[in-house]
Amino acid sequence: MDIVDELKAFVATAQTGSFTAAADQLGVSNRLTSKYVAELESRLGARLLQRTTRKVGLTPAGEDLLARAPALLDELDDLLSDVSENSRGFSGVIRISAPVTFGETYVSGMLGRFSEQNPGLSFDLRLNDSYIDLARDGIDIAFRIGRSDMLSLKARKLASLDTIAVLSPSYAERRGIPETPDDLEGHDCIVDTNRRVPRRWVFRDGDVDHVAMVQGRFHVNSARAAASLAAAGHGIAFVPRFALNDRLANGQLIQVMTPFRGEGIPVSAVYLEGRALPRKLRALIDFAVQDIRQADVL
Repeated sequence: MDIVDELKAFVATAQTGSFTAAADQLGVSNRLTSKYVAELESRLGARLLQRTTRKVGLTPAGEDLLARAPALLDELDDLLSDVSENSRGFSGVIRISAPVTFGETYVSGMLGRFSEQNPGLSFDLRLNDSYIDLARDGIDIAFRIGRSDMLSLKARKLASLDTIAVLSPSYAERRGIPETPDDLEGHDCIVDTNRRVPRRWVFRDGDVDHVAMVQGRFHVNSARAAASLAAAGHGIAFVPRFALNDRLANGQLIQVMTPFRGEGIPVSAVYLEGRALPRKLRALIDFAVQDIRQADVL
């Protein structure tokens, strides 16, 4: 039995808390994952996991091994990848996380374009609006919108996303069009709860910030849903331009307060601190930096 496979099975099981989840992550059977871990325990002469009917926990020996094994496996993967890539190009799987709307409207297409240049790579894209744990879920790179305060992550900014206020022609006819951020006080606003302070909308006029504290009947955790509600006449949405699809061009939505620029929202590629970034991940990030400026998402 290969000790590398045994270590991978142990790390995946320890990080996910179950043999089933580890097997899904590794792409092998539940039975084989359990067998690998048992073989590793036999090889080391120590029990690494506490098994119960509901979940798997770590023994003290397992905690010690988990503290060092992921970095060891990363270094081995990087070494083998570098040798292989020098002769055959990039290979293997890249596991990526992204917010749902941004993932659907941009990341999936960007990965398709990157894959055309790198036919030896495979991609596992997982869309989730929650900030997932990269180490626990085995994610190589996460694309995130907004500022992250997590010290365990490194970030490379890709771009700043333009945020605009929009409403539908029917809403404008019924309620009028706000001219300044102060006018929003009397309007129905659709609140995107993914924002750090959802009801605080910040606009810039030159070097001056204008802050509007808004109210509304609809609170949603999706910029695309906010845009859809606005298009249906339910209020004013303040969303990144990429979430609008073609609604500005086809007249479903109208941009308002154009002299006031919405605050830019940074979008970044983040990865775990304390590890050498494999060449294929650096290549993906470098590609995204260039690609996002050419795509119609800013």
